[in-house]
Amino acid sequence: MRKLLEIGGFVAAVVLIAFGVVTIVMGVSGRHTVASSLKTEQITGTSDMTPAGITTEAKKAKLDVSTLAIPSCSVANDPVNTGARARCFAEYMQIHALEATGGFVYAQMGQYEAKPGTPKADLTPDGATSNAAYAVLDPKTQQPVSNGARNVWVTETALTTALNSSYMAAQLGLFAIVVGFALLLAGIGFGVLAASGALRGDGPLKLSKPATDAKPPAV
Repeated sequence: MRKLLEIGGFVAAVVLIAFGVVTIVMGVSGRHTVASSLKTEQITGTSDMTPAGITTEAKKAKLDVSTLAIPSCSVANDPVNTGARARCFAEYMQIHALEATGGFVYAQMGQYEAKPGTPKADLTPDGATSNAAYAVLDPKTQQPVSNGARNVWVTETALTTALNSSYMAAQLGLFAIVVGFALLLAGIGFGVLAASGALRGDGPLKLSKPATDAKPPAV
């Protein structure tokens, strides 16, 4: 039984070390993939992507700065080549989108440009409409003209989601590296215990018998 425990300790050590190494390699590979993909996109932060710069731009666009989540990071003129920078860039993009839409989000914007004189009941908060009957028609196609601000919001949201996914992937890669080192250390610990014989034990614990010649206490 003791020999079996010792062998089990070595097997556990080998398995944990192997899993640790594989997990670390996968984590490093994942973070490298994220960095390579972002580098391929050649994204660079604009000059206003600082807390002070975006606050000034938001005020110029007449946005209520008190309701905005102003980023605390900065990527002004920096290449977006890491997950952290991708997340930071995405935060600034959200404010840029609000600047382009006048502070309105997707649910507040109509699908089409509204004709002059459109009834108030058919107008969305941004002054557009989702009723094709009151939409401006393209003179060439005679089809309703899409709300440009709404399209900008959709595009910005798609790009922001992609950048946030890159950030999440980078964080998962980092988590894998940390877990890999934990498994590696645990495996080494099992190996040391098995090699030192700590898993064999020294046999059953023997209890000493109480002395029979002890005198009773004096009354």
